Amino acid sequence: MGRIFVSLAKPLLARTGTRPYGYGRTFAGTDRIIKKMLAQHKIKHLHRDDKLKRVMEATILSWSEVYRDVYSQLIRSIVYQQLSTKAATTIYGRFMLLFPDDYPVAEQILNMDMEELRAVGLSRQKAAYIRNVAAFFLEEELFDLDWDTKSNEEILHLLTQIKGVGKWTVQMLLMFTLEREDIFPVNDLGIQQAMIRLYGLEGDKKSILKQMEALAEPWRPYRTLACFYLWQWKDEKP
Repeated sequence: MGRIFVSLAKPLLARTGTRPYGYGRTFAGTDRIIKKMLAQHKIKHLHRDDKLKRVMEATILSWSEVYRDVYSQLIRSIVYQQLSTKAATTIYGRFMLLFPDDYPVAEQILNMDMEELRAVGLSRQKAAYIRNVAAFFLEEELFDLDWDTKSNEEILHLLTQIKGVGKWTVQMLLMFTLEREDIFPVNDLGIQQAMIRLYGLEGDKKSILKQMEALAEPWRPYRTLACFYLWQWKDEKP
């Protein structure tokens, strides 16, 4: 069985060479997550892949609290896109100071002019994307939505309608916020690098993606857990 290390540090939603984590207000207890994600039957299922089994047995899987706030994580993910962790953390901290309750209230965002948002260090494009998220959640009345009633495909279709929110961002939300167990972000650079190294994949990009999909198929319905291990393994063995 794979080893686990529980991290209680406040998580991030960013791809910066480490695992992406979520951020929000309500969160699920870490003990519950561990019991759910590392159930023996799930480990046994993934261990059918001999190479993945070796990774799991050699890897300490770190964990963070799960924050179930899709809206705030989308906002945060936009801030963090294509920035170093240090720069993004600084900008996000300044951004959050705009809100008295330390929460990016949609109505407040829409009442701010573009220059006010840009003054904290956001680019014009990112400021526009953040406004898009706020407007979409208000227009579609998503703040009270029970996300557990929606399938992965429905959530992907819904949220990628927002300009500035792509498939990868929604997949990370599905994995780290909504705890969906069978997500495989084939276009994630970290997953690609890990699988190329582990399985010795060769060929052009299209061929490699096809090989990755085939290798991950037997991992169903626990591809999310497999990805957690691959991310951690890659980070520990650069």
